[in-house]
Amino acid sequence: MTEHPLRIDDARADDVELALDGLLAADVAELPVPLVAPEGISPGDRVVLVDREAVPFAAVDPVATSAEGRLAGPLVRLRHRSARELDTLRLLVPAAAGTVLVPTGRPLHRHDVAAVQEQAGPAPVVLVALTGAGQPWAPTDLVRALEQLPDVVEGRWQVRTLPLPAHPDLPAEQEAALHRRVCAAAGAASVVLPVAGPLSDDELDELLAAGGALPAGFTYDGVEGALRRSRPPRAERGLVVLFTGLSGSGKSTVARAVVEQLRERSTRTTTLLDGDVVRTMLSSGLGFSRPDRELNVRRIGWVAAEVGRHGGTAVCAPIAPYAAVRDEVRAMARAAGAEYVLVHVATPLEVCEARDRKGLYAKARRGEIPEFTGISDPYEEPADADLRIDTADTPLDECVAQVWALLAARGLVQRSLSPAPATP
Repeated sequence: MTEHPLRIDDARADDVELALDGLLAADVAELPVPLVAPEGISPGDRVVLVDREAVPFAAVDPVATSAEGRLAGPLVRLRHRSARELDTLRLLVPAAAGTVLVPTGRPLHRHDVAAVQEQAGPAPVVLVALTGAGQPWAPTDLVRALEQLPDVVEGRWQVRTLPLPAHPDLPAEQEAALHRRVCAAAGAASVVLPVAGPLSDDELDELLAAGGALPAGFTYDGVEGALRRSRPPRAERGLVVLFTGLSGSGKSTVARAVVEQLRERSTRTTTLLDGDVVRTMLSSGLGFSRPDRELNVRRIGWVAAEVGRHGGTAVCAPIAPYAAVRDEVRAMARAAGAEYVLVHVATPLEVCEARDRKGLYAKARRGEIPEFTGISDPYEEPADADLRIDTADTPLDECVAQVWALLAARGLVQRSLSPAPATP
C-alpha cells in the first residue's frame, strides 16, 4: 500500500469534516463536490487529506477511483481540525427530539420568519447559521443578525452554527436538497426558506452600500442595525485597488501617485504594496516560476484583504499576469468586506521594453531569464478590468484623474481632485 497526500481547500475540508461527523455520506465519492485523485494512485492505496495549514486530518482508506479519476472510498478521521470561530455555538448532533432546523447562510427578515412560523408551528426552532467556506456572510456577522430576531431575543428560538460550505456550482434546488439531507442526518425536520422576497440579496447589498433606507416592514430594527454594522456604506468600507500590467507599464508610478492623493484626501489609512518592494520583504525567497509568482500575488492579495477588513485602503501594483489568481485576490477582498477595483495598465509591450532600465527584457530575449512575462511567459489581459489606462499616451496626472473618477463614481472617495487646501 502506498500513501498519497492530497491538499484540499477550505470548502472541501468542511465537506469532509461534516462527512466524518455523520452529516454527509461517509464515502468520499458522495461528497457534494468530488475530489480528484492524485496522480499515480492505485486501488487499495491510502490518500491522506491535508488542510490549508498543511495538517493531515482525514484519510481515504482504502481508496478506489472512478472512471473520471475521482476519489472513492471510506473516510477515516485522523484528528479533529483546529478550533474555529463560534465553535461554542456548534449544532449538537443528534438534535433534540421534535426540533425543526432552519439552515441559512444569510440573515432572516420578516418574510422569512413568517415562513418559518408557518412551517414549524409550535415545534422548537433552531436557526442553523451556515459558517463554512464561501458562505456570503462572515460567521460573526451572520450570527449577530440572527440573534436580533424577536423570536431569538425572547427565547423561543435558538441559534447554532454548522460549517457547511457554499457550493456555488450546484443549482439552487440541489443546494436546498443538500441542506435537507444534512438536517435529516442530524435527526431533525427542516424548513425551506423562501427563494424570493421583497428584496434580492444583491438589491439589499446595494441599498446597504449606498447607505439607503430599507423598505418599510422589510426587516426588524435590531436586524437592520446588525446589517449596517457589518456592511457599512461604501465610503466607510475598506478598499483594495489592484493595478496589473507588464513590467515597465507604469503601474507602480500611477499607483504611487494615487496613494499620494488618497493619503491627502481620504480618511482611510492607505498602504502601498508595490511588486518590487514586496519581493524583498513579504515574498523574499520566492523565485519566478509560475507557482512562485502565483504565490507572490496571493500573499499580496491576502495582506490587502486584511488591510481592507479593518477599513483601510490597500493599493497593489504587482504584474499579476494570471487571471485565475487575480480572481482569487478579488474573492479575498470581498470576503473581507472590502470594495475591490481592478485597473489594467495596458501600456504596449514595445513601450515597456523601451523603458526597461534594468535590462530585463533584453536578458529575456537572450534566453537568460526564463518565464519572463510578455516574452517567454504569457500575460493574460484582464477581461474584467474596471478601468484600462495606457501610460504611453496618457500623462500621469490624467491617469490618476481617471482612477480617482472611477473611485468617486462608486462613492469611495470625494469627487473633487482639486489641489488639497494648504495647511495653516
